[in-house]
Amino acid sequence: MAQKAQEKGVTGPAPVVDEPGRVRNVVLVGHSGAGKTTLVEALLAATGTIGRAGSVVDGTTVSDYDPAAVRQQRSVSLSCAPLLYRDIKVNLLDTPGYADFVGELRAGLRAADAALFVVSAVDGMDAATGALWEECAAVGMPRAVAVTRLDHQRADFEETVALCRETFGDNVLPLYLPLHGDDGISVEGLIGLISQRLFDYSGGYPPELREPDPQHLPAIADSRGELLEGIIAESEDETLMDRYLGGEEIEASVIVDDLEKAVAHATFFPVIPVCAETRVGIDALLEILTSAFPSPPEHTLPAVAGLNGDPRAPLTCDAAGPLVAEVVKTTVDPYVGRVSLVRVFSGTLRPETAVHIAGHGMEERGHADHDSDERVTHIYSPLGAQVREVPYCVAGDICAITKSTTAETGDTISGKDDPVLIAPWEMPEPLLPVAIVAKTRSDEDALAKNLGRLVAGDPTLRLERNPETHQLVLWCMGEAHADVVLDRLRAGGVELDTEPVKVALRETFGASSRGHGRHVKQSGGHGQYAVCDIAVEPLPRGSGFEFVDRVVGGAVPNNYIPSVEKGVRAQMERGIAAGYPVVDLRVTLLDGKAHSVDSSDAAFQTAGSLALKEAADKGHVTLLEPVDEIFIRVPDSFVGAVMSDLSSRRGRVLGTTPDEGGAEKTVVHAEVPATELIRYAVELRAMTSGTGGFRRAFARYDPMPAQLADQVKKEHVAAHG
Repeated sequence: MAQKAQEKGVTGPAPVVDEPGRVRNVVLVGHSGAGKTTLVEALLAATGTIGRAGSVVDGTTVSDYDPAAVRQQRSVSLSCAPLLYRDIKVNLLDTPGYADFVGELRAGLRAADAALFVVSAVDGMDAATGALWEECAAVGMPRAVAVTRLDHQRADFEETVALCRETFGDNVLPLYLPLHGDDGISVEGLIGLISQRLFDYSGGYPPELREPDPQHLPAIADSRGELLEGIIAESEDETLMDRYLGGEEIEASVIVDDLEKAVAHATFFPVIPVCAETRVGIDALLEILTSAFPSPPEHTLPAVAGLNGDPRAPLTCDAAGPLVAEVVKTTVDPYVGRVSLVRVFSGTLRPETAVHIAGHGMEERGHADHDSDERVTHIYSPLGAQVREVPYCVAGDICAITKSTTAETGDTISGKDDPVLIAPWEMPEPLLPVAIVAKTRSDEDALAKNLGRLVAGDPTLRLERNPETHQLVLWCMGEAHADVVLDRLRAGGVELDTEPVKVALRETFGASSRGHGRHVKQSGGHGQYAVCDIAVEPLPRGSGFEFVDRVVGGAVPNNYIPSVEKGVRAQMERGIAAGYPVVDLRVTLLDGKAHSVDSSDAAFQTAGSLALKEAADKGHVTLLEPVDEIFIRVPDSFVGAVMSDLSSRRGRVLGTTPDEGGAEKTVVHAEVPATELIRYAVELRAMTSGTGGFRRAFARYDPMPAQLADQVKKEHVAAHG
């Protein structure tokens, strides 16, 4: 990210503002391929931030600087691109549209004060975009819609607006209608529904403003009437609707003023038609971004607490207040070190400032709690991969800092003398495990180093070193996320392979059995002598292990009885049929023999181990598999398919309940063997068109079906002899 030399295509210095009211933080969201990154390029070029717009296909855009993004021709990480328009600084936060990179989207939502939903006039939208709209509505985030790709031969603006209204709600209405050229495909102008003026782009950008042709006005009458009624209905002037319905012509300035207030209050959501390549509608979109979207002082700030958890007074977006900022994204540059994208919520961040950096509450994902005092030496304005130094960053603005030794995504940056913690934002649980293996010993060292970098920057990535299966497992959001993570590891010089993920099973006895352990060796000098007889009984699930001594007559001396138990326990840890720990067992020591000279602790440990193995050979060993309790949240239309799929996974449905959030969704409660859930994150998404999600928790161990258990045992024998 820290490319400071010869900033490709950038014109002029970085924009700097000295008051929060001159900042707009806007996150662009929408499904992959909707045109978010191309739209960002058009906005940057139209404002002179860059000399000319780059191309996603050519890999020359500002936002998609990550090598994985260039190769896949889609965004895989959050990117910040600031521009200046009419003395307002707009920080555009371009987010990936693919569900696997939802962590980057969450970070963008956290840093933003408003959301621009980008919808393709060709492809419409996916269900995940509709779900995200509901999420923004729940927190009152202002929103607008940009309908893109209007000049495609399959584009249909009216149908797309209808889809938006069906998905998002009735107060989603266009401010402009596109005017097509003679070919019926290209868009040469926009007709403003409020002003009833024609914005003519046939001569290029910026457009020529003129009166529309007479035949255009009747064509826009219905759309204009609906728009005006929608805006007036949200007006604070309660007499306005009566005046309008009474036939009074309301001044355009009054309508525009009410429009801007309604957008800022998240009660009205304008639709802007745009063609990024020809810049049609870019000026109209810039007006919405700067005039209608709220500034940071108008947006609710996250709660803060002391390092001990005690709540603090609510933050205010005051440049003169105490410093409180948040790391919304961290990347590790191989040359510069950590580069952190920072949203300042309160105070002003200046160079050579001593700060406290704190991160708490993410231990389960591999982020240990940490607190450190550091000095921020330089502050930069990020523009994709490039950074330009700036003198300060006020409350409400976004900047980048470099060379921090501890900053991770989600950390709080605050004053050294009064450190605080910002309430964390919600992060989804990674549910797709990927087991990785370094090819050589030197790769293991490089792998550990690179994993530390990745985990520091990606809170949706969880690292697990499974002590039972001895696998190194990366828990990812999906296959695309896993591919990017593996690519970044390999780009860091690590040679690695993936292997099938193992599920930690257990073994137990299906019936009572007996075993005889004899360990007798005489090879000159001090020999080894130990004999023991044991009885083995299975115990109810979850009972653990019991060892009972019923030896009579001193057949096994008292000092060697614990040795037998130790040998049995050691063999239980190693497994008796498939290499998994043995559980829920009572072992009774019945008899044995000892030698006054050759018996020893080690000999009786070995005899105990051999006795348990013989009991297993004589008896029936059952494999136990972990069963998870899962809660699957899906739209009602997919409930049948999900329940049928659960049945095929040996799952047991416990019930269904309507989702508390409404929106015609259902929560399916079930229990499913963990072995059937390894790729469920991917398969559920495919089954529900990206709308399904689930959470899981361990429930218990249950016997594995005999056919599957026999296969596991055979594979173990084949691998270990």
